[in-house]
Amino acid sequence: MALFLFLLLILMAPSSSYAYWPPSPGYWPSSKFRTMNFYKGFRNLWGPQHQRLDQTALTIWLDRTSGSGFKSVRPFRSGYFEASIRLQPGYTAGVITAFYLSNNEAHPGFHDEVDIEFLGTTFGKPYTLQTNVYVRGSGDGKIIGREMKFHLWFDPTKDFHHYAILWSPKEIIFLVDDVPIRRYPRKSAATFPLRPMWLYGSIWDASSWATEDGKYKADYRYQPFVARYTNFKAAGCTAYAPSWCRPVSASPYRGGLTRQQHRAMRWVQAHHMVYNYCKDPKRNHALTPECRR
Repeated sequence: MALFLFLLLILMAPSSSYAYWPPSPGYWPSSKFRTMNFYKGFRNLWGPQHQRLDQTALTIWLDRTSGSGFKSVRPFRSGYFEASIRLQPGYTAGVITAFYLSNNEAHPGFHDEVDIEFLGTTFGKPYTLQTNVYVRGSGDGKIIGREMKFHLWFDPTKDFHHYAILWSPKEIIFLVDDVPIRRYPRKSAATFPLRPMWLYGSIWDASSWATEDGKYKADYRYQPFVARYTNFKAAGCTAYAPSWCRPVSASPYRGGLTRQQHRAMRWVQAHHMVYNYCKDPKRNHALTPECRR
């Protein structure tokens, strides 16, 4: 009887957010691309006094005076873009740690963008990883976001993990530790970024919206807010590459995902996705026609 009660308590106990891991994707694109030296591939964009490179790891931080950002030297028209990132534990509400593609400086007010953003949180709550795609000014003025959000199956403050964007003329794939978590296919030129973009990383104060729609703000009693990046990878066709440059792939094939990768992605979306813009009844889906099947 005692054994029965013990087993029952185990079954009834709330499970940890990090108790279950996705099935193997069977393919690891991060192993196919070389790590690049930060200074060869990137430059400081803003907040140089809040940026430090130690051997191969870049540390950037936000305090009440400034955040910091960096940018790739070259623009790309397709490619695989990755960094290993470790986030700060504790109270980080209002703070955004980002790794993304954009051409905002080349096309101000009418830009494209592909985002991986970590939305800061309060004590005892997990980070939210937000993926987003902006196309031809949908991130300017009246914003039309294409957000999908996730709570990860691990604690991103404990160690470095790989975060990657695969951008080809046919699709965008977001990956975490080589597991695809989202695929955004090209359904039309109007809903897909096709102009060259640069690779960026940054940490900044987005208190107006980042944490529970702005309910919790950045609290500078907990400054500095720190993010660490390493294992930078940016491989593919630069904007200056010849026309015959072939886009890289996230699978053994020349595009798309394998059946095993699809299975891993469906598992993540079933167990760890917490928001999908296509399923938000408050959204005007006439503005996001790609949501129609």
